[in-house]
Amino acid sequence: MNQILLITTIAALGPLIGSFLGVYKRCSEKILYNFLGFAAGIMLAISFVNLIPESLKLSTPLICVIGVIVGSILIFSIDKLIPHIHPSLCLPENPRHELEKTAIFIIIGIFIHNFPEGLAIGIGFLQSFQFSLAIALGIAIHDIPEAVCTSLPYYSLNGKRLKSFLVSASTVIPTLLGIFIAYFFLGAISPILIGFLMASTAGVMIYIAADELIPTSFSKLRFGSIYSLTCGLATVILLTLI
Repeated sequence: MNQILLITTIAALGPLIGSFLGVYKRCSEKILYNFLGFAAGIMLAISFVNLIPESLKLSTPLICVIGVIVGSILIFSIDKLIPHIHPSLCLPENPRHELEKTAIFIIIGIFIHNFPEGLAIGIGFLQSFQFSLAIALGIAIHDIPEAVCTSLPYYSLNGKRLKSFLVSASTVIPTLLGIFIAYFFLGAISPILIGFLMASTAGVMIYIAADELIPTSFSKLRFGSIYSLTCGLATVILLTLI
């Protein structure tokens, strides 16, 4: 129980820190883009070093492939229905009418995107604490610039720091709900289904890294992002020693 509380706390820190930075102290773009590169490295390493190999052990190559495809299609569909707002689009100098048009949709979009991320953390915990810790760390880092994009436009509209922080921080709720559902309701399922879910989780994380994190990070910090991505890869390997 202490382990799942630690995982939950780490997962919650991303939206909380990002929401704080958005309304109290704007983080520099360089730091944000390095965060994205680092998170991409973590997600790719988890997918190819941990999740996919474990999926192959628990299920079959066909089920693993189907799982990766299903996970990718799922997050792609969500992204099309509720477009993801990248940090590069979330700038304080945006005209007020643009902020009014996007602020609420950003919050709704982050809410929807965070639920499968919570499921990914919980599914990782079904296999091992190390898996879940690595996934939670990657997602939390990825959520920091997202939360900045949630709190900053809302604060620019109403000028109320506390209210904007609380509204933005509430996007952690679907993440925690996803962890809760996976931890308490998916523990008794068959190993084959766990293998499928792990492959699906890998598909979700690969899509997020390839579609959002890497392009956004490398658009501003080409070489710095390479180092950040490499550090993310190394972090996952080091976490396996825990």
